[in-house]
This record gives sequence, structure tokens and C-alpha cells, in this order.
Amino acid sequence: MPAPVLDLTLDLIARAHPTPVADDATALALLSDAELRPGLAAAMAARPMPAEGLWVFGYGSLIWRPEFAYSERRVGTVHGYHRRFCLLQRRFRGSVEKPGLVLALDVGGACEGVAFRLTGAEAAETLLPVWRREMRGNGYLGRWVPVETAAGTVQALTFVVNPDSDRYTGPISDAAIADRIASGAGHLGPSAEYLFRTVSACLAEGIHCPHLLTLQAMVATRLRARLTAAAPAPSDS
Repeated sequence: MPAPVLDLTLDLIARAHPTPVADDATALALLSDAELRPGLAAAMAARPMPAEGLWVFGYGSLIWRPEFAYSERRVGTVHGYHRRFCLLQRRFRGSVEKPGLVLALDVGGACEGVAFRLTGAEAAETLLPVWRREMRGNGYLGRWVPVETAAGTVQALTFVVNPDSDRYTGPISDAAIADRIASGAGHLGPSAEYLFRTVSACLAEGIHCPHLLTLQAMVATRLRARLTAAAPAPSDS
């Protein structure tokens, strides 16, 4: 299947969000490494002990920015969870006034993503950077899940939405999601850029996610409308 041409582009996003957003450290309380380590230790204690090594399953930004050393990557499918923009982002890719959204795994369905086999002698220390990145904002729960790949099933750590977090949106419409993604921006950039990079990375892996493809078109429409509304009216002279 040929990769579709995306309506959403980095140029469109940059024109719709021309002004950098300053970081607001008060917008999201972040857990320290000392606070994170007990949860990581509990996750490691619950880890299945397969022979094939330590794996992490990515379905969003981990696909295009893994930030850990790995020796192998495989496209695979997790059953029982689906990819969804359902986690509010009041910092990083959004603000308190205009929260963006980022992806999480929510209950039900299936999700195609990328499983990474990590390198490193100490499993906990190898996992700490990604555990810190995903868990410090209290939006996710770490879970071990079977990932079906063409080369066999592996047990991988992944990050599902924390339904008790005040960042969890619950069920909302695609239109409401697109509105937030189109408007949200933080000091790491617009929420729309996160969407663009994720859908592009998925397509590069041969992953055609209807949720991402639908949203990128809806967000592009909203950004173009924003630019049209901001354009100066033509002069009569």
C-alpha cells in the first residue's frame, strides 16, 4: 500500500504557530528519579522473563525519538489496547490556557507499533531514561504486554493511560481532539508537530493508523482556517 500524502506539513504548522512558547514549570508537577524508582522496581519485579531480552513497545513519539540504545526493532501488534489522543498536555506540547494532547494506549481494540530490544547489562538502569520520560508526569501506567511480530511474539514494556490521572480526557470526539491539537503549543513545540512526526514515522514503518490519518487531515483544515482568519483584509486602494 503506497503511503498517503499528508495534508499536515511542518511548514503549515510553523506558519500557524509562529511564536515560541515559554516553559511554565508550574503547569505540570514532575516526579523526581527518587520518586520514580520504586515504580520501576515494581515493574521489573512483574516482568515476564523471556529468553529474547528486554523490549519496549512504542506507539507514539518513541517510534521517532526513542532516546535509548537498542539492538533490534520490529513492527508488531498489541491486542487489548488502541492508540488514542487522550492525554492532556499542559506543558511541553501545550499550555494551561491551551492544552495540547498526546497519545496513550487506551483499553480495547489493537495497536500496531514498534518493539525495541534494548541494550545494556542492567535492565533497570537501561529502562530508567524511558521510564522517566513517560512516567514523571503521572499520565501513564507501565504494563508488560505481548507484542505479535513477524519473527515471533515478545513481551514488552509499554505505557497505557492512567485513567485516574487528571490529564485523561476519557472518550471525546475526533473533532474535539483535532481542536485541541490544532491550538495547543508548548515550549517543545505545537501539539500538531507531535502528531505530524508520529504519523510520518508510522507511515515510514508501513503502519497506516486510521486515527492518526484522520486527525492529521482535520488538524490541517483547522490550521489553514486559522491562517485565513489571521490574514489581513485586502485593501480597496
